[in-house]
Amino acid sequence: MTMHDAALAVSDEEAAAITKAIDRDELVKLVLDLCGIPSPMRQERQAGEFVHGWMAENGFAPRKAGLLEHRFNVIGTYGGKGDGPNLLFTSHLDTESPFYDETDQYTYRPETVADPQWLGAWLEGETFFGHAVGNDRGPMACFLMAAKALKKAGIDLSGLIYLTACPGEIGPEPAEERGGVDYLGKELGACYLMSHGGVAPDYVISAEGTDFGVNWTACGYADFRVTIYGQGVFTPLLTHPEALADHPSPLVKVAPAIEIIQRWAREYEVKHRFEGPGGTAVPKVQIGAIRGGTPQAMGAASEVCNVYVQVALTPVQTIAAVDRDLKRAFREAGFGDVKIQPYTVRHGFTADPDAVRPLQMALDHAHGRVRGGAQPISDSVYSSMWRDHNVFNMNRIPSVTMGPRRWRPSIDDLVDCTRLYAMAALALCGRAP
Repeated sequence: MTMHDAALAVSDEEAAAITKAIDRDELVKLVLDLCGIPSPMRQERQAGEFVHGWMAENGFAPRKAGLLEHRFNVIGTYGGKGDGPNLLFTSHLDTESPFYDETDQYTYRPETVADPQWLGAWLEGETFFGHAVGNDRGPMACFLMAAKALKKAGIDLSGLIYLTACPGEIGPEPAEERGGVDYLGKELGACYLMSHGGVAPDYVISAEGTDFGVNWTACGYADFRVTIYGQGVFTPLLTHPEALADHPSPLVKVAPAIEIIQRWAREYEVKHRFEGPGGTAVPKVQIGAIRGGTPQAMGAASEVCNVYVQVALTPVQTIAAVDRDLKRAFREAGFGDVKIQPYTVRHGFTADPDAVRPLQMALDHAHGRVRGGAQPISDSVYSSMWRDHNVFNMNRIPSVTMGPRRWRPSIDDLVDCTRLYAMAALALCGRAP
């Protein structure tokens, strides 16, 4: 398919038929039903079963593919009656949330854990509430309804579209005492889907909120453990040096260590900013956790303090260079007795601009029909984070992220997104002969 073909593939009659086939009330119900299922990290099963049931009821022949029985990908299909390109839609089933266990007391205020938007969804007027609507089952409902609209309108496709719902995109990551397969995140989702899900896409749309922009660049990240060593001193024998870096306790030495990390972070984000045709990636750095000592035995404090740092990686960075750079920052500051090691590494990727062009043109054409004008490249925040399109770009499959309003979308936002997905699929995959 040429770019010219993609830009002209959807006729006025087809666009009208797709729009007519989208039942607004049915879309609202699907969003509320799907997003109202509690699906925090590691607890995606109920939402996955719901999607599987919906696909079966609507004739999309779903199947499951998972490393774990209770955390599986759902794959449905539509079209495939000719030789047109295959398009895979994907969204994740899990929603960022507390863990709802004893660890939450060290991360969240009680009122934050109690926020009903973590586990539920509702409508106030024309606006959706609930974190799952924006991240990420609202866009999932849109591509499910887009496939149903094509089918209802009698528009079969030459290429095949895959409708996929994945676990584990939010995470978590195995770390310290919470390790092993029970705490795997991304390996269970799109990574497993690509390798073992029986899919053969030419292009991928990662359906996540981007405020109707598009990007094909995303950051990866590395999680580092910075271990600061010191000396445990019995409290009556302790003296307090003027410089915190000279204190024997690593629980005090952590203060100047944090200053080193923060100074390095500010320079890192400027130095490694990545700008490309598929979006701008600003690699942010954040301290996510600090652990040291035990409140049950404080008479001699502790000999160890760990600082956990997440470092974003743009598509052109490698872990070895970042590892050396962070270690150099501590060495040049004269900070001794420290060990720095990454424990999670996921590189960023970007699609080849020429290879992704047909998909971009199809989306641009659909955007023009639905919302008017050319589709913009999304805000840099949407290409400065992990997105599942990294998995497919890593596998040389041109992939983008594109979706509706991220924060509290309206009914019209999700209707527009549904229309856009359906028309883009038709423009790219072509009508069945």
